Parts: sequence; structure tokens; C-alpha cells
Amino acid sequence: MPAIDSTSDQRMPVVALVGRPNVGKSTLFNRYAGYRRALVADQPGLTRDRIAEKIELEGRMIWIVDTAGLDPVRGEANLENAVQAQARSAIESADVILFIVDGQLGLVPEDEAIAATLRRSGKPLGLLVNKIDQPTHHRHRVNEFFRLGIEETHAVSAEHGGGAFDALERVLEMLPEDPEHASIDKEGAQRIAIVGRPNVGKSSIANRLAGEQRVVVADEPGTTRDAVDIRITREGEDYVLVDTAGLRKIAKRQGPGEHGGALMTLRSLERADIALLVVDAFDGIADQDSRVASLMREQGCSSLVLANKWDLVPREDREDRLADIAHGLRFMADVPIVAVSAETGAGFKPLFKKLATVVAAGGQRVPTADLNRWLKDVGEKHPPSMASKGSLRRPNKLFYASQVSVRPPTFIVFCSDPKAIQVSYVRFLENQLRESFGFRGTPVRVLLRARSNRRGDEERN
Repeated sequence: MPAIDSTSDQRMPVVALVGRPNVGKSTLFNRYAGYRRALVADQPGLTRDRIAEKIELEGRMIWIVDTAGLDPVRGEANLENAVQAQARSAIESADVILFIVDGQLGLVPEDEAIAATLRRSGKPLGLLVNKIDQPTHHRHRVNEFFRLGIEETHAVSAEHGGGAFDALERVLEMLPEDPEHASIDKEGAQRIAIVGRPNVGKSSIANRLAGEQRVVVADEPGTTRDAVDIRITREGEDYVLVDTAGLRKIAKRQGPGEHGGALMTLRSLERADIALLVVDAFDGIADQDSRVASLMREQGCSSLVLANKWDLVPREDREDRLADIAHGLRFMADVPIVAVSAETGAGFKPLFKKLATVVAAGGQRVPTADLNRWLKDVGEKHPPSMASKGSLRRPNKLFYASQVSVRPPTFIVFCSDPKAIQVSYVRFLENQLRESFGFRGTPVRVLLRARSNRRGDEERN
């Protein structure tokens, strides 16, 4: 049976693709991503924002970040200043840098200036000489780039894929271990990521949970840029609170700090045991709250929703306000909503007990015997759609199930024909698992696998 590990012992490293405009960064990004994720055109400067994509390389999950074309001398226009600032922010937040140059054009002074800046960063650095379709015939084009003094220099073709993944693997081997995350796992502290839109009170929530003023709080949105770790102990349990930058829509993010903060928030969710989604109860639910909640769900985090600023909501409106929040987050109806006030402390006393319950749900394992009794009962009461074989239609049997991982709890269900089972039925199985085994506040994932019922086929023939 295939093993599925949806978690990692270490945070995923960030690999930034940098270089001058029009050297093929976005084409290479699309090559790594496996599909046309970034816009590609001959026009220089097409990529204005940074784009991140999670990929798997040799069993390891990493972030690939595309950046705008880097110019050693910032442009005069405001837009150009912002674009260049974002590119430099990507360098600062990256663990690994892939410097892309144009092998057809050859070495230019701008490449030398960029290389000097990247070397000073002290981060693992690889030089990818792009547009080299036949390395054996065009070795002279690569040789001139050795003048940049970058040891890991590779000839690649972003257009055709030649050498691209080999180069990435070599540079990733230079990455150090992540001692911070290893020590946290070893000590058994639960990581709690506090996420949400700007100015909903995340830092105030963190300070209230910590019991002291540990994070700067201001009325101006976007005060928190980096993820801030706060270690605390409550009711005999160790926790690490991670206050994160507010997540705005991409079009509304201002400056490199806010873009870098969004990437750090993603990384915090990857490593979190539980995520607290903070919403503004006074202003009510917003579309961006739903987007942040979807991101939490995608990352497999157990969750609680904190309706903050509850003291500002008139008593006669409170029931309707909770109903509105629940409706806006109806795709995660299993997640408890807790009304709190970071200003007054109301609602915080029972919070850690609820946190412990949700964390336990995310790490719960169901005994195989119980799981298969459940599957038999569900399959008999609510069978899936019929399986087709040519012109014949037969019952689509659910044979057996197995839990393969936790955080989030993930199950494989073996059946006659996975392709014939609709997505709605998979969601039905996930909801039934949650209700039957108490997986409240955590995503539950069901994967379908085929298993031929050969004995049954022989009996029918």
C-alpha cells in the first residue's frame, strides 16, 4: 500500500529565480511548476509581481518563486521602483537563489553587478546559463560566465527542460538543516499560526494569549511583516504562537514588505499544528476572510475561528453576526467559531481547552477495524454511483479503507472504479468520517484507489 505523508519534518525551503529582464525566468518557473503558471512573452518586465508555486523534487517539497527582472540600478518611475523592491525582497526571504542569465546574449555588465550583490547575500547560489539547447556544442557560451565566480554553474534550457531539474537538485544539496523546527518538534510544542486580514487584531490576540505585550500593536494596518514566534506554556502544554502578516488581496499589497510577509505566512501555515483565523466581528465577514480560510484548509491545518472585537458588537446583533460569519465560512462548517475580545479578554478562558481538542482531532488515528465497519455501513446505506465497463453498468463497490497519515487525517478507500465516483460523494465520505469519528475543526481527506474484484467477476462469468 502506498504511503502518503502530507507533513514534513522541516519547513519547505524557498527558491527564488532572479536575473535581468527577459532572460527566461518565467519560462523556467513554468518548467518547474509543470504548467503555464507565469505569463511568458518576449517583452521585458512582464512579471511585475512575485509568483510562488509549491513543487515536489525527489520527495522533498519546496517553494519556487518567480520575480520581476532585476536591475542593479532602480528605475525612476514609481512602478519600476516597486517592481525592483519586490525582486530584492524575494532575495532577502529566499533560502536558495537561482541566478538566471542569457547564454545566447552572453555575459553583460549588468550580470556582473547582480552576481556581486547575490554573492554578498551569503545564501546558497546557483548560476543557470539559460537558452543552451545543446551544451556539448555551445560550451564556450557557458565558459565565459565562470568569470562571475559562482561555483554551481549549469547550462540549462528553460524552453525544453534540459538540465533544469539537475541544476535545482545540486543547489538544494547546499541547504543547511533547519535546527529551529527540529528543536520545536523534539520538545513537542504545538505551533499555533494566527492568520487573517490586516487590522483584525492578530497581534492583540497574540499578546492576549501570551499574557503580556510581546508584539507591536498599532492602528495602522500591516504593522506585522515577519512571522513572530512566541513560546508559552498553558495548562501544562507547550505552545509556539506565530503572529503573521495580514493577508490582503495580491492587487492591494503594498511594497516588498507586505509581499514578503504573505510568503512568510504561507510558510507558517505549513508548519502549524493549528491555525487561528481572526475575523473582525464588528465589521463582519469579508471575501478575503474566506480566501485566507481556504488557504488554511489547503495547507491541512486544524483550525479555530476567532470573532474578535466582540465587545464592539451590539448585543441585539450578536446572534445574526455569528450566523453571518458561519455562512461566509460555510465550506468549513466543522470549525468552531469563538467570540473573543482581545481588548477586554472576554472569551479567552476556555480557548486553550478548545485548542487542545482541535489539535487532538488533527492527530487522531482510527483503528482499521472500526474504519472498515464504518465503510461497510456507509456503502450499504449510501452506495456510490454505478461503475461502467463498456456497455455494462455494475455496482461500484467500496472494498476497504486505511488511514495513511494525520495532520490532516488522510484515508485511502479502495473501490471498483474511482473514476466513476463523483467529487460530491468524496465530500460526503469526508463529512461522514468527521461526524463518525469526531474530526471537528480539521480537514479530512479521502483518496480513491482502484482494486479489481476478480473473484466477483469470475463468479458472474
